[in-house]
Amino acid sequence: MGASSGSAVGTEWFRFAVHVLHGRWFSVFASFLIMAGAGATYLFGIYSKQIKSSLGYDQSTLNLLSFFKDLGANVGVLSGLIAEVTPTWFVLLIGSAMNFAGYFMIWLAVTGKIAKPRVWQMCVYICIGANSQNFANTGALVTCVKNFPESRGVMLGLLKGFVGLSGAIMTQLYLAIYGNDSTSLILLIAWLPAALSVVFVYTIRTMKVVRQPNELRVFYHFLYVSILLALFLMAMNIAQKQVPFSHAAYAGSATVVCVLLFLPLLIAMREELVIWNQKIQPPTELTIEKPQPIQSKQEETEQAEKAAKSSTTTACFANICDKPARGEDYTILQALLSADMLILFVATLCGLGSSLTAVDNLGQIGESLGYPTRTVSSFVSLLSIWNYFGRVFSGFVSEILLVKYKVPRPLIMTLILLLSCIGYLLIAFPAPGSVYVASVIIGFSFGAQLPLLFAIISELFGLKYYSTLFNCGQIASPLGSYILNVRVTGMLYDRQALKELAKKGMSRSSVKELTCIGTQCYRLPFIILASVTFFGALVSYVLVMRTREFYKGDIYKKFRDNVDADQKDVALSNPVTEKRSTG
Repeated sequence: MGASSGSAVGTEWFRFAVHVLHGRWFSVFASFLIMAGAGATYLFGIYSKQIKSSLGYDQSTLNLLSFFKDLGANVGVLSGLIAEVTPTWFVLLIGSAMNFAGYFMIWLAVTGKIAKPRVWQMCVYICIGANSQNFANTGALVTCVKNFPESRGVMLGLLKGFVGLSGAIMTQLYLAIYGNDSTSLILLIAWLPAALSVVFVYTIRTMKVVRQPNELRVFYHFLYVSILLALFLMAMNIAQKQVPFSHAAYAGSATVVCVLLFLPLLIAMREELVIWNQKIQPPTELTIEKPQPIQSKQEETEQAEKAAKSSTTTACFANICDKPARGEDYTILQALLSADMLILFVATLCGLGSSLTAVDNLGQIGESLGYPTRTVSSFVSLLSIWNYFGRVFSGFVSEILLVKYKVPRPLIMTLILLLSCIGYLLIAFPAPGSVYVASVIIGFSFGAQLPLLFAIISELFGLKYYSTLFNCGQIASPLGSYILNVRVTGMLYDRQALKELAKKGMSRSSVKELTCIGTQCYRLPFIILASVTFFGALVSYVLVMRTREFYKGDIYKKFRDNVDADQKDVALSNPVTEKRSTG
């Protein structure tokens, strides 16, 4: 009897474990972990110096490499199109393979294990490695937005928040595993994100939308855990710059980081347990409804033909100019050729293009102002952590302001762009310690822009082709990065460095690495960045005026109606005619 009872309990636990692994909340937890490993591009400021010195690049060449990193990270149209026709697990596996291949080749080149690659080969390697994060985004982020459409703002904020924290998370892990060796950081970037995607590849998939009454409360619990993680990372960042840490101390801090990363699993299991208990609990009341008339085969055939005809028409070129109302499902071409998308493109080019330029040059900015290497690393970590706060702030706060006060989400984007101008001016006109403040402002504003961009696209153009449209929406950022980083900042930096060499009576050929020291190195470039971003804020405000009537309405109404209709269909499918008690 005891053995039989124990076997039954074991079977029940196994069934519950399977239920958890297939559940919506475990899918959210798995997405958090994948996103926590999908921000390797934000660590470029730490290992770029190693690439520059090992391969003998000047700043323009390094900025060209940085551009191809940004190009790969932001041109995700391929991943979006693949996601339209393949399952999520296939998208994640492609991203995993690309991540390992790209960064592993960079590690081999920097460590001298292969012959020194040509510049174009290094550009290809980093572009492939960075492009892998689009597959992680498309696989995890798009799936979660479709599974929780009425909480898309907070979901986007949380997921992109973990991406923002990934730089600080992976820094702690590499210090614990490899020690203070930036070359080994590249190796960690190669294998860890790839492994995370492989482990959780089958747990992330699109599911039927079910709105739970406590859904928002659960997301707030996830938020509290992520804030705790961010605060711990900030504390470790400060402590490690003030006090020398032993390898055991680094291992201890990395262990705490891992524990905090897995705390959302407990929240997910708690919610899945509630759902499990509701499924297995015997009903106390049986609702008996009258059977609905069965639809004739002719009516079904007519409706199917009508739907197929409508789908074919909207999928082709015929309706490009006949756009639906805002919030309905646009086709890809309808969205790309709309005025709203053009405005978003220009604002993104100015805003994210400037932010990416600032992020990629942060290491050299610290060097030019005379900060030691350990302090430069703290700038990068601060930017990563405040990148997280910007993302969760824009996700949660914009959602609250939208639902309660009907504040248009583009207005929040306009204010964020104005804030980032202050950070650029602090670098252009530095004061003692101003780079710390600039790192916080730039990290916060950079992080806040992405969830806002993705949420606005989903709200204006619908979710039917979201996996492609949200990737198309960020194409402007690498273009802006190329113009502002390679053609403006890199060239002006090298020009100033050559002036310094000329003053010292030296030639370019006499130095291996072209370095500029002084406040003038980045003054003019960052004045230009501040001006361009201010223009982007004005363009963003045009979208505010265009969409203010749309945001005054209930943009989530159709999702609630769909859920109610599904529940009604379930109730009507029971062929009974009266209500009775089972007791």
